[in-house]
Amino acid sequence: VQLVESGGGLVQPGGSLRLSCVASGFTFSKYAMSWYCQAPGKERELVAAIGGAGDSTYYADSVKGRFAISRDNAKNTVYLRMNSLKPEDTAVYYCNARFGNYVYWGQGTQVTVSL
Repeated sequence: VQLVESGGGLVQPGGSLRLSCVASGFTFSKYAMSWYCQAPGKERELVAAIGGAGDSTYYADSVKGRFAISRDNAKNTVYLRMNSLKPEDTAVYYCNARFGNYVYWGQGTQVTVSL
């Protein structure tokens, strides 16, 4: 099983990024997919989630209206479009796959929002 994130980087406040997470080794369409973030000294927290069919989504209040989660089951990929980025969005972003008791994590990608 592998979850490989990409798309992080350094961006100025107000800028945008699109994170990608490519999955392998499991039946992707069966799994709910989520993005979490962890800032230095803080606990990992849920940012956004999407159901297996892509027809249900959840967003943390802090990102509603700015971030959008989507998935392409044909490509085994989940995305996080991040707009209007703020310095407080700076964190390592992790991809998560969950199906019942089966939970997998990616290695994370750093997002830094700074001038």
